[in-house]
Amino acid sequence: MSAGRLYGVGLGPGDPELLTVKAVRVIETTPVIAFFAKAGRRGNARAIADRWIPSGAEEMPLEYPVTTEIPLNDPAYNRLLAQFYEQAAENIAAQLAAGRDVAILSEGDPLFYGSFMHLYIRLKERFAVTIVPGVAGMAGCWSAAGEAMTWGDDILTVLPGTLPPEILAEKLGSIDAAVIMKIGKNFAKVREVLRHSGHYERALYVERGTMAGEKIMALKDKPDDVAPYFAIILISGQGRRP
Repeated sequence: MSAGRLYGVGLGPGDPELLTVKAVRVIETTPVIAFFAKAGRRGNARAIADRWIPSGAEEMPLEYPVTTEIPLNDPAYNRLLAQFYEQAAENIAAQLAAGRDVAILSEGDPLFYGSFMHLYIRLKERFAVTIVPGVAGMAGCWSAAGEAMTWGDDILTVLPGTLPPEILAEKLGSIDAAVIMKIGKNFAKVREVLRHSGHYERALYVERGTMAGEKIMALKDKPDDVAPYFAIILISGQGRRP
């Protein structure tokens, strides 16, 4: 019996209509559907793909042992996640070894800040893998905002909001255009850095871009320092144009 194939399926930024034709086909025809979720919750990826998952598919929730309960720099954080990814990879490997294809649902693109990558590096030497690219979350956000991000020779910089403030300030000091991701609990810190960066006035805040509850506004107009996981800050370039 031949081994199954692993699929990393990009779901796009949140709007179910932004899945690719290939992503839909893989979801509809793969016998095992795996998806990441916070313990006790259905998970955003599962919700996005809901309409295409057949009733006969075996679902494999991959529940994180920790998300924001402890700081990223706590040694326990990496230890718990490493154990989780190792066990999840072995559970999926058992399905693949039994000849069953497995599709892992990935918000945005599977190879861009995705949890799928942690399983991919543990399985790619053992099993055949197909990556189905998806519309990156930041592309969904700047499209929802109607914000032209890069002109001419502009360089786009992608920054995680988890960076220490001094490093974030250093990186922002040399940008043409930027996307700041992983906002959530880091929002107040990121906003304070941006106030001193020279880019604050043109920064846009996008919350749940392309999804229900979408909010788009100038960062300076956001009245509080509360932001969900699905939030992003956009700073468009001002480069060469005819």
